[in-house]
Amino acid sequence: MLLLANTRQHKKHKEQYKALLLQMPEYVKDYIYAMEGNYRSPSTLFNYLIDYQDFFSWLIREGIAKVEQIKDIHHDVLATLPLDLVISYFRRLEEEEFDVSKDEKKTREKSSINRKKSALRSLFKYLTTQYETSEGEPLFHRNVMQKVSVIKEKESLNARSNKLANTIFQNESDIDFLYYVKNKYEQELSARQKSYFLRDKERDYAILSLLLGSGIRVNELAELRVRDLNFMDNKISVIRKGDKKDIVTVFAEVMEDIEVYLNVRKQKYGGMDAEYEYLFLSKHNKSYSPIAIRTIQDLVRKYTKAFNKGKRSMSPHKLRHTYATNLMDETKDLSFVMEQLGHTSETTALLYVHTSQEKAKKAAEALAERRKRVKSQLPPT
Repeated sequence: MLLLANTRQHKKHKEQYKALLLQMPEYVKDYIYAMEGNYRSPSTLFNYLIDYQDFFSWLIREGIAKVEQIKDIHHDVLATLPLDLVISYFRRLEEEEFDVSKDEKKTREKSSINRKKSALRSLFKYLTTQYETSEGEPLFHRNVMQKVSVIKEKESLNARSNKLANTIFQNESDIDFLYYVKNKYEQELSARQKSYFLRDKERDYAILSLLLGSGIRVNELAELRVRDLNFMDNKISVIRKGDKKDIVTVFAEVMEDIEVYLNVRKQKYGGMDAEYEYLFLSKHNKSYSPIAIRTIQDLVRKYTKAFNKGKRSMSPHKLRHTYATNLMDETKDLSFVMEQLGHTSETTALLYVHTSQEKAKKAAEALAERRKRVKSQLPPT
């Protein structure tokens, strides 16, 4: 049975979205309260408010809303907003570059733009159909966001699978990667870089090993506590999406890598052994704290970029995809893969039932050889 649990991330998001809510107009507050009643998670509401903050700030910056604070933007501004201005706002979002890391910039993915469009379309729909004034009328009637299309890329499952295959570790390269981090990475570092690496080596390696050996999400890893480890059965307890507790089975070597980290955890990070303590820690000056999701993302990028000779970095999500693909190759059991990854959608899990480009190439070569073989046995024409 899956039990509900409050994650550190959700608690933080709840605090942040409550603070952001104070900056919003009353009609946005009404919408958010309605969404709370529909059991939307704090993380979802926080992301909605970030999107609204950006949109309303743009209205003020462009002089469309002639006020100084977001909370003072009158609903008439939304009711009379021209379509061409809305289109220019989303065009700016598409073209805007932002920092991924210290040395890397990128533009937003189409899926990110679609999410922002959906957030604003949901708000406008509420204000024009569900909100009620004292006269029983919607706040306004003209819904300009209804004219904004959310265009999703049309790709076959096979095309999406092959695209995924090109962004993850192929064949046994995930094992080569772990060997590289453990045995070769430090040879490429300066003395100063090496001292930092050796300080966190056991922790970082345990994180990488766990991501590649369990397929858990980055936020699930960050939430792990000491009590969540079961060394006898090689299992870990995780908090899935929707704050649901689940059990994930891993193999013994992953647990051994975690144990190596646990042997130095108290000495290096000052963490206590109490069961409620967070498993992975960061040390700042003389104090320690639970590791941040951003820290995990940064260390995964750092090591994968070094392994790939600076050509590309990978995210924790790509390591999750690597695990899922390997698991599917080994078991051929879709329902088991769904269970291990905490998926509820079979369509999502089917992405891992793919033939990589290399496998597709070999299959084509085999078919070509078959045709030649059969042709050679036929009488000449």
